[in-house]
Amino acid sequence: MEDQEEPPGVISGKKEEEKRMIVLTDVALITCVVQRGMADEVVNAALKGGAQGSTVFYARGYGIRERLGLLGVAVDAEKEVITIAVSRDQADRVFEKMLIAGKLDTPGMGFMYMTPLEKAATYIPPEIIEERVAGNKRG
Repeated sequence: MEDQEEPPGVISGKKEEEKRMIVLTDVALITCVVQRGMADEVVNAALKGGAQGSTVFYARGYGIRERLGLLGVAVDAEKEVITIAVSRDQADRVFEKMLIAGKLDTPGMGFMYMTPLEKAATYIPPEIIEERVAGNKRG
C-alpha cells in the first residue's frame, strides 16, 4: 500500500492488517460548569457555534458560597458539567457562544475553560479524510 499525504491535524499511526489508525491533533476540549438546569441552553449554543456533540454529567460543587448558604446552613450546589471536543478552528467561536448562553460573566453562574488535546481519536468517515487530503494537496 502506498503512503498517502495526511491532511493537517491528522496523523496516521501504525498500520495493522490494512487498517489505519487516524489520530486528530488539532482538537481542543472545552469544559463548562454551570448551574443545574442550564446545560441544555449552553449545549444548544455550542451546537449552533459548530460543535458536533457534547457530554453532560451532574456534579456537586463546593466553595465559600455553598458552605455559607442561607443563615449559615450548608447548601449543596448541584452543577452540570459539559465537555465538548471541538476543532481548534472552531474552538474560540464555540467558547464564546457557550459563555454568552451560560451567562458566565455573571457572578455565581459557572466556570469554563479550554485545553488543547494532544491527541483524539474517533470514527472519521472516509469521505471527510479524502476531502482533507485533497484540500491539503491544493494548498
